[in-house]
Amino acid sequence: MSPLIDELIKALRVLPGVGPKSAQRSALYLLERQREGGLRLAKALEKAMREVKHCRDCNNLTELDVCSICSDSSRDTSLLCVVGTPLDVMAVENSGSYRGYYFVLQGHLSPLDGLGPEEIGIPLLLERLHRGQVRELILATHSTLEGEMTAHYLIDAVSGKAIHVSRLAQGVPMGGELEFLDSRTLAHALQSRTLVPPSVI
Repeated sequence: MSPLIDELIKALRVLPGVGPKSAQRSALYLLERQREGGLRLAKALEKAMREVKHCRDCNNLTELDVCSICSDSSRDTSLLCVVGTPLDVMAVENSGSYRGYYFVLQGHLSPLDGLGPEEIGIPLLLERLHRGQVRELILATHSTLEGEMTAHYLIDAVSGKAIHVSRLAQGVPMGGELEFLDSRTLAHALQSRTLVPPSVI
């Protein structure tokens, strides 16, 4: 195998979910059928690696000092949604149902992986909360052990402040049938149940 092709295959393997065979197929596809696309990809990748950084206000990825969401003055300054990754911001934005601001943690608390409050950016979040504009902190951390641990840490960190803390509703999905749910999801749905006003019944 050509050393250059071998190097390209190894480079492609840094992507999540891409194993040796997938990397090999992708490399050969670019070389045989998508030279122009490969060059465009290389150019875009190099530019992004050099210029994309973290927004100084929300920690999201952007090439600007302050991202486009944080710069949008039409949003509700009293709402701050805490998510674990930039992918979570995209998911919430795609729902079209939220008009507040975000704070992106760099993952979730995980002592076994050496990820404490400092490593995931919690001090920066608390600093933002000290500005006093946020009235509701929406915790949208993942429903994993690490996500739950992070949420509880944040609840303790803001206790005593004039901030209402809420969590995303979790449990039975729209269109879901109980018989197909795992026991943990169903237990969480039961624990998180809310009262329905009489007029809705």
